[in-house]
Order: sequence, then structure tokens, then C-alpha cells
Amino acid sequence: MTSIDIHAHWYPEAWVRLLETEGPANGAEIGRNPRGNVTFAVPKYKATFQQTYIDLPSRLREMDAARVDVHALSLTQPMVYWASPEFGDRLARAYNDGLAEAHLLHPERLVGLATLPMQAPELAVAEARRAATLPGIRGVYMSTHVMDLNLDEPAFDPVYACCEELGLPIFLHPVNPVGADRMRKYHLRNLIGNPTDTAIAAASLIFGGVLDRFPKLDFVLPHAGGTLPVLAGRWDHGYTVRKELAHLPRPPSSYLRRFYYDTITHDDQTLVNLIRQVGADRVLMGSDCPADMSYTRPVDVVERLSQIDPAEREAILGLSARRLLKLD
Repeated sequence: MTSIDIHAHWYPEAWVRLLETEGPANGAEIGRNPRGNVTFAVPKYKATFQQTYIDLPSRLREMDAARVDVHALSLTQPMVYWASPEFGDRLARAYNDGLAEAHLLHPERLVGLATLPMQAPELAVAEARRAATLPGIRGVYMSTHVMDLNLDEPAFDPVYACCEELGLPIFLHPVNPVGADRMRKYHLRNLIGNPTDTAIAAASLIFGGVLDRFPKLDFVLPHAGGTLPVLAGRWDHGYTVRKELAHLPRPPSSYLRRFYYDTITHDDQTLVNLIRQVGADRVLMGSDCPADMSYTRPVDVVERLSQIDPAEREAILGLSARRLLKLD
């Protein structure tokens, strides 16, 4: 059985070079750290492009060591939304072309999740249509917000309609999470901010009616849905007593299975609880490779869960992801 990691980040070398050479003219502060890695900064967003995020041969060796057959590669911080529409579109095209090239080099091991210039939805639609024709593109990757705009903004609806039409699932990931200014210490931006921002994105899609307007569009939540699973009951209670939620056609918890979730909980019992809450067919193996907060052996995480049966294990390790990404 093929093991598929749906949460793995990568920067194409050519994409980093484009950012390095043209970023300064587009408002980015570009430098190099003592190790020679390119650094990036704009207000609220910083990134360092380490070789572990760029070098494909080392990535394949890491996959082999972890017994992972396929990585679904995606962009992460800083995304492309900070840029002007024109430069953001160029960055998105360069990134997606890099994904296609990586897939052609290793068609059995690497597929891509396209990035879109969401700051200009009309350009995002055009790039989604172009990227869908590239080899190896199997979905779209978006942040949990677009420069502080939540995902239920009506301006984003044409992008969702396009992805639904093209059959491209949308994978989400936090970038510059809510409350970041209060979480500068202790890596709290990641430890607390990322799971919280994921729940805000899910709430926006549910409460904002996006899931109802696009019933065939699939969304994948990172970090096991963040705080969404434990908040579902609270949201349901709010639905019964708060006028702000009276527009919902049904309780928020009824939307839980409209999402897919990765396995990144860092706690086996929490992962089992998620599987029981949403069903094994809605849980996909993920690692967050190659971040220091990642699972280094995501297959082991799933295989050691004694409370699930073989069919559930097979679904999580790759069967459900294979169907979602249309790899057959």
C-alpha cells in the first residue's frame, strides 16, 4: 500500500531566486544568514529558506527513511499574498511550475498543491485554471486567512467555484496566526496560534456559508483540525442560543465531515479521539516535513495506534489521500 504524506513543504530553487532578485523592488527585505540561506521579511511575515526545504535528493532520502512513498508538496510562510497582484501572480506561477518540474523528475514520489495569488481573486482563478493543466498538480494550497481577511470573504467565491469545478481540493495552513503579537515568547505563535487560526478558518467556512455554497468542494485542515474538534460542542450550543448563528441551516458539528484532517496531533489519544469523532476516512497522514514541529516518522504514528482496525489504518496511511488527490 502506498503511504501518502499530504502535509509537506517545499521551496523550488528557482522560486527562491526570483524572490531574492526581485523581492527588494517589491517591498521585501532580502538577506542571507550566517549559513548562507536566503532570508525574507515584510511587515508581519518573515522566512528563512533552509536547504532542507529546497533540496529534493535529501527530501527523497528523508522520505525513504520514514517509509513515506509520496509527498504532496506545498508552499508555506511567507506565501505570496503580501506582494502586489502582479508580482504575487508571477511568484505563484513560478512556484507551480516548480511543482510540475519536481513531479516530472520523480512522478511516483512527488505531487503538487498549487499556490494562488489570493490578493487578486481574478488572477487566482486564472492561475488555478493554468496550474490544473500542469503535470502533478493535485490540489490547491491556501493560508487560513489572506492578509487578515477571513476565508468567507465574498471576493473569494469565484476562486472556490473554480476549484470546485476543476475538482481541486483546498488544503489550508496557518500563516501569521491571530494574536501573534501576544505570543512572541515560547514559540506560542506555533504552539497555540496555528491550531487556533485553523479553527477560525473552519468557522469562517462553516458560519460564512462557504461549505453550503460549494457542496462539492473539499477542504483539508492541518494539525488535525487545530482546536476545531474540541470546540464543536461549544459551537453547537452557540447555534441554539445566539442570534448571530441563526442563519445556519444545521448545527456546526454537522459540518465536521465536510473537512479532511491530517494526523499531526503529537498525542496518540488525541489522534484516536479525532478518528472516532470524524471517521477514519476523513483523516489523512501528514507530517509537516521538514519543520522542527513535524513528525519525522508519520507512518509509525499511524501504525502504532492499537485502537484502530486495519481498514482504518489503510485509509489513513494513503487510501483516502489517493482518492482525494485522484492518484489512480
